[in-house]
Amino acid sequence: MNKLLLTALFVLGAFVLNAQTTPASTDITKVLKFTNDNYDMGKIVTGKQTEFTVDVENISNAPVTLDNVMVGCGCTTPRYTKGQVLAPGAHASVVLGFNGSASGAFSKVATLFFSGNLTKQVSFHGEGVPQ
Repeated sequence: MNKLLLTALFVLGAFVLNAQTTPASTDITKVLKFTNDNYDMGKIVTGKQTEFTVDVENISNAPVTLDNVMVGCGCTTPRYTKGQVLAPGAHASVVLGFNGSASGAFSKVATLFFSGNLTKQVSFHGEGVPQ
């Protein structure tokens, strides 16, 4: 009886330990290719609104969904199609608008969320100059 109880506890412990291990995360660079993911706006007139486009290409063999885009501050506005499914080889565009409120050097970020727990942080930087 003690051997049976000990064996059952051992098996249960093995299941608990296995459940706590996390699977290796997917390398996003093997699934998606990004263009303009670290964009240099250069010098812009302070207060002048501007925008740029991040291109996302699905380079995998399975569809991927663009779930959400979160920006780092209220000065950045994203435009994208929420829930857009990218078939293999398909592209999606995320337009990031900036209100130009910075005077001097600035650096901003946005995070793109995809199906399969894939995330990508994109950034842009530049310098706000007086008119």
